[in-house]
Amino acid sequence: MANTKSAIKRVRRILKQTSVNRSRKSKFKNAIKKMNLIIKKKDKKEALKFLPKLNSELMKVAKTGIIKKKNASRNISRITKKINSL
Repeated sequence: MANTKSAIKRVRRILKQTSVNRSRKSKFKNAIKKMNLIIKKKDKKEALKFLPKLNSELMKVAKTGIIKKKNASRNISRITKKINSL
């Protein structure tokens, strides 16, 4: 266990950061799952409606460093291709 004052504070801070990161990551994963379900239903109109929300969610997560920016861009690109092929 941490035995200096700064190390104890650091442990507290890391616990808070971990919970925030977990919630952000689950939001992002849920958004991708929702989009995949919409694509599976072949509902292009609804997919196009949800795309900006998904894009926003992915970029927020990438900005905070939970996933890399290229990863977010790649996901958006692949999903957009799937939507266009509907």
